Amino acid sequence: MLLLITISTFVCISLGMMGVYWLLYRPQSAATERLKRLGERPNAANGAVSLQEDARATDLAGRIASPLNRLLPPSAAEAKKLQKQLMQAGFRSSSAPITFRAIQICTLAGFPAIVALACALLARPLSGAVLYILFAFVIGFFLPRYALRRMIRSRQQLVRWGLADALDLMVISIEAGLGLNAAMVKVSQELKDVHPDISDEFEMANLEMRVGREREEALRNLAERTGVDDLRSLVAMLIQTDKFGTSIARAIRAFSDSLRTKRRQRAEQAAQKAAVKLLFPLACFLFPTLFIALLGPAVLQLIDTLGK
Repeated sequence: MLLLITISTFVCISLGMMGVYWLLYRPQSAATERLKRLGERPNAANGAVSLQEDARATDLAGRIASPLNRLLPPSAAEAKKLQKQLMQAGFRSSSAPITFRAIQICTLAGFPAIVALACALLARPLSGAVLYILFAFVIGFFLPRYALRRMIRSRQQLVRWGLADALDLMVISIEAGLGLNAAMVKVSQELKDVHPDISDEFEMANLEMRVGREREEALRNLAERTGVDDLRSLVAMLIQTDKFGTSIARAIRAFSDSLRTKRRQRAEQAAQKAAVKLLFPLACFLFPTLFIALLGPAVLQLIDTLGK
């Protein structure tokens, strides 16, 4: 068993060193070289410098993830689903799915390798080492997916919290004479510091409409990027209002009122669930301590009486 662990550790370290060597000494792409020469000019613009840094970061992620992605290529449905999940988590880069798969493969291989090395150093028996390695493999498989789901839920919660304020500001802007596109621009500008997530989404939708995409398609993409049910309902309402030519301000005001009612109902539901959630910690931690404090002296006195 010790020989097997030693060979596995040697193979993992060798593959890691080969990957680092390939990462450091692989020639850069032509686009990266051009951006590098552009950034070295004394009168280069700040936009070119930032573009160069983004290109370097993207190229670095691609270097790390591309070989690993070629080993286990995803299917079309899986790649589309992963791209959608990463967009809902806030990662819109084209290299985000490859980087995420690289993280998955690294955790799948890295956690068992670390556990195997630790077991070899501690001279654990065969049965215990195999059990630990399998447990580390399971953790490495589920940890990136769990972290991605947590990030999606957290961002959706932030978008849901900022949607009511965005709708109020949109109603004010439309009633002041602005159109829907201009109102979305105003919302993205005013809420950038308070609710940056909803501001970024509105700004992205407005940019899609500026480059020539239809308003209906841009709004549907806005709902797909977030995955929030309230935003999906808002998009459906805006598309229907735009088709039938009804008042957008009146529709948004009615939707904002219903959204605030839903928020109040969610708060009341969470408050009612709090009593049930507190039952387990009370039964496990508070009641035993209370019983010890109340019945402890009586039990000690009973023990002394029976002992005599």
